[in-house]
Amino acid sequence: MVLALAKEIEMRKSEFQDEVVETIYFGGGTPSRLQIADLRLQIDSIYKNYKVSENPEITLEANPDDLSEEYLVELTKTGINRLSIGIQSFFEEDLKMMNRAHNSEEAKECLEFATQYFDNISVDLIYGIPNMSNEKWLKNIETALSFNIPHISSYALTVEPKTALHSFIQKGIIPQPDDEVAQEHFQILVDKLVENDFIHYELSNFGKENYFSKNNSSYWLGKKYIGIGPSAHSYDGEKRSWNVSNNTLYLKSIQENKLPSETEILSKTDRYNEYVMTGLRTIWGISLDRIETEFGKTYLDYLNQQAAKYIEDHLLFVDENILRTTKKGKFLSDGIASDLFLLNLE
Repeated sequence: MVLALAKEIEMRKSEFQDEVVETIYFGGGTPSRLQIADLRLQIDSIYKNYKVSENPEITLEANPDDLSEEYLVELTKTGINRLSIGIQSFFEEDLKMMNRAHNSEEAKECLEFATQYFDNISVDLIYGIPNMSNEKWLKNIETALSFNIPHISSYALTVEPKTALHSFIQKGIIPQPDDEVAQEHFQILVDKLVENDFIHYELSNFGKENYFSKNNSSYWLGKKYIGIGPSAHSYDGEKRSWNVSNNTLYLKSIQENKLPSETEILSKTDRYNEYVMTGLRTIWGISLDRIETEFGKTYLDYLNQQAAKYIEDHLLFVDENILRTTKKGKFLSDGIASDLFLLNLE
C-alpha cells in the first residue's frame, strides 16, 4: 500500500504541473500507525514530482496512543511540522463510550511530549456527548488550553450506524445525543476560546493568529487539491474525482498503471452551492460581488431573496457586500446554507 501511494503521487504529477504545493496532509484513517520510513517515502515522492513551496505546512493526524516520545523525535526529522491529535475527551468514561483506543492518561501524556517537540498542534474535541454536563465540557476545554495548544477543532458527536455507540443507544444503555445540549456546549466552546484569543475562523475550527490550518482553509477557499489513496477525493476547480474505496481494487489498478478514480464535472449550480456552504461556515463569508461575477445576476437575486428572512431573524448579516452568519447563526450555518442552495437552474 505504501509503495502504491508513492506511485499514485508520481502518476498524477501532470495534474499539478502549474501549481505549487503549499500543504501536505496525512489524514483520513490513522497515518500515525505508519513507520517513519513510510512517511518519509511519501514526502520524498511529493518533493521529487511536484513544485513545493519553501515552507509548506505538513500535517500528520495522530492518535494519542501512537505518539511516544521516541516517535515524536523521529517525526521532527521528516519535515512534518504540524500535528492534529484526536484527543476527543480527557475523561475516561467518554473515551470508553466512543470506543477510543487511548485512555485519558495517554491523552495528557502525549500532549506533554508533543508540545516539547512541536509548536503547531491542533487537538480534536467532541461535544454533545450524552450525560456530559456543561461543567465537564468546560473542563475538557480548559485541559486542552492548559497545554497552550494554538488550534482546536471541535465537532458535535454523531452516531454512525453499526458502531458500539449506536448499539448502546438502541439498547437504551446510553441516551440519544441532544441537539439543545450540543448547542449549549458549542456556545460555551466559542465563548471560552474567544476569551483566550482564539479566532473562530470556521464553524468547527478555532486558531490563534498565524495558526489557522492552511490545509483546511484551502478546501473552504476553493483551492485545487489532490487526494492520494483509497477513497481519497480531489478537486481542480471544475471537477471532483474520487478513488475507489476497496483496497484490493486500488492496489490492482495502481499496479496496472491505471488511476482507480471516477470523475464528476461540477455544474455552475453545484459550484454555487459549494461556495455557499463553505463560505457560510467561515469568517470569510460569501462575497456577493463574487456571486454576481462568477455565477450571474439570477444567482445573486436568488441568494438575496433566500437570505432575507435570516437577516431579519438576525442569523445572517451583510457587511461590505459579504454575507456572514451572526454569532447566533453560526451553529445553524449548515441548515441555513441548505436553504440558500439552488436545486436546478441548469
